[in-house]
Amino acid sequence: MTQALPLPSLELASQRLHGGETTSVQLTEQALARTMSGEGPKVFTRVFQGAALAEARASDVLRAAGLARSPIEGLPVSVKDLFDIAGFPTLGGSRLLADAPPAQRTAEVVQRLRQAGAVIVGTTNMTEFAYSGLGINPHYGTPRNPWQRDEGGGRIPGGSSSGAAISVTDGMAMAAIGSDTGGSVRIPSALCGLTGFKPTARRVSMEGVLPLSANLDSIGPLAPSVRCCATLDAILSGEPLGELHAALLQGLRLLAPTNVVLDGMDATVAAAWERALSLLSQAGAHITHAVVAPFGELADINSKGGFTAAEAWAWHRHHIATRLSEYDPRVGTRILRGKDISAADYIDLLARRRQWIAAVSTQMADHDLIVMPTVPVVAPKIADLTQSDEAYFGANGLILRNPTLINFLDGCAISLPCHRAGEAPVGLSLAGLGGQDRRLLSVALAVEQLLASAQG
Repeated sequence: MTQALPLPSLELASQRLHGGETTSVQLTEQALARTMSGEGPKVFTRVFQGAALAEARASDVLRAAGLARSPIEGLPVSVKDLFDIAGFPTLGGSRLLADAPPAQRTAEVVQRLRQAGAVIVGTTNMTEFAYSGLGINPHYGTPRNPWQRDEGGGRIPGGSSSGAAISVTDGMAMAAIGSDTGGSVRIPSALCGLTGFKPTARRVSMEGVLPLSANLDSIGPLAPSVRCCATLDAILSGEPLGELHAALLQGLRLLAPTNVVLDGMDATVAAAWERALSLLSQAGAHITHAVVAPFGELADINSKGGFTAAEAWAWHRHHIATRLSEYDPRVGTRILRGKDISAADYIDLLARRRQWIAAVSTQMADHDLIVMPTVPVVAPKIADLTQSDEAYFGANGLILRNPTLINFLDGCAISLPCHRAGEAPVGLSLAGLGGQDRRLLSVALAVEQLLASAQG
């Protein structure tokens, strides 16, 4: 099934708190109760029961004194299991690091959330070490997508921020913070009917975050709406919490690639994609359908494994030397590819990326944003992907393909739900060059309103 009712926005929840309709303690108790049943045990690797309630009580005291720290004051938020929390080992969705020394400091992004008054419910499950777009985890279990959850063993949530998405869809948190190296915020958002924002990587600190790829990692929110994402992004990046205004769609210039991003698209996604394009055109947006030649070159550029394999190998090589059997085999196999990437290969990759970004930027000169399906297929069944490596890696490559383009571009992107009520979740992606984050969010707000109006 899809989400029966729209998820409450951070803005609405904050209004309820301000109006005395509820308290942070009540919201937090509800969220914590949900972590103990249903998908909860597979969603969280660690729940901060006592600390979350203490944070909620403190928030209620401050609000009673008129001292709300931000629009997320007192709201339950989850964080991905690769953010350091002082006093605990950072697990990264793995059993391998359970005996690692506890973190000495809390990750900067989590500190910023707490300083803004967020209640941190716990750390969410993920693909081991963030190295897959499917969200399957053999160590902690795989939380099931809310769509058709009880049919045939359920469908994947998308990854790697799998628990992050389900924590929001199932009311265990009002929003979640994940990481995005090749789509790990946008993919689960698209497959689960959420809004997911990947900022320009350099805007949000990676201090205290277990890395996958230093060149590609970025930190962003999964939430019910564009405004929610914009609020969280401002807090994470340290930007002013200004009002977000919807851009004009009339005259907006969108580039819709005709190569690569539509390959392998299923009928459900194709129908939602065409419907969204039609709505945008009717609203006055100018859509240019064109080949983006650099997109066709990326598979060759990354043929040896790219930055992710090289940089993951550098981080994991000492663990893998003695403890490879403790890894998810489908993650360990991918990390091992980086062993054969030489320093010369890596330097060549850096140079080719600069050239590739320049080529895409040149084609973008006459357009405001790129528009494409976030993921070309609806969420596959978990059982279909766990039975063979061929099925697993085939689906993983297809699902990661479109979002990865924007990470390599060092750009910003957002995935918006564009399916009709009752249909399988489908994401519409808008993307811009690096540094265009606020403009992108402004356009996304207008597109979100357009899609909502079409729902009736």
